[in-house]
Amino acid sequence: MSYQLEGRLLEVCTCKILCPCWVGEDPDGGVCDSALAYHFDRGVIDGVDVCGLTLALATHIPGNVLKGNWRALVFVDEKASSAQETALIGVFSGKGGGPIADLVKLVGEVVAVRRAPIHFDVVKGKGSLKIGDTVQAELEPYRGPTGQPTTLMESIFSTVPGSPAFVGKATSYRQRSPELGQNIDLKGHNAILSDFRFEHRAAA
Repeated sequence: MSYQLEGRLLEVCTCKILCPCWVGEDPDGGVCDSALAYHFDRGVIDGVDVCGLTLALATHIPGNVLKGNWRALVFVDEKASSAQETALIGVFSGKGGGPIADLVKLVGEVVAVRRAPIHFDVVKGKGSLKIGDTVQAELEPYRGPTGQPTTLMESIFSTVPGSPAFVGKATSYRQRSPELGQNIDLKGHNAILSDFRFEHRAAA
């Protein structure tokens, strides 16, 4: 499977700022519950155009992020056609290989795959995310003295491998997922925003 995907990431979790998972430490409180969404501004998977779609996850990470055993709900944009859904699930299940497969191998159990309305918006560095009735979050980046977003690079863990991540906070974060034992309502906790580019070509 070959793919070329470019877009933006929004991520929020229950850890304080900055989430220790990104530097390989144990999460605050011993576990990390999170939501993350990949919006594809441009993207082709085995000839299937996925531009304009979003794929999102709600996850429970039971300990150190690098040890895996995550449990996840996967949400496919309700606007996706059957072919687009199949292509996206193929890549984000790890079957497509490449950098995304390296990331999703940390998932030990996919609890369910669902279609859902996904609202994804980033304006001047601020973002908002809504995944069906499961997740609602408002995010904003920290900024340095020049006004540019504070950047995290070369971290041992990343949900956007190969790309810099912009450190931020969630001014609000609500997540209700009985399947993952989550009933979250927080303010001022960790958030990450980023641009990403994932590319992989299947062996001839």
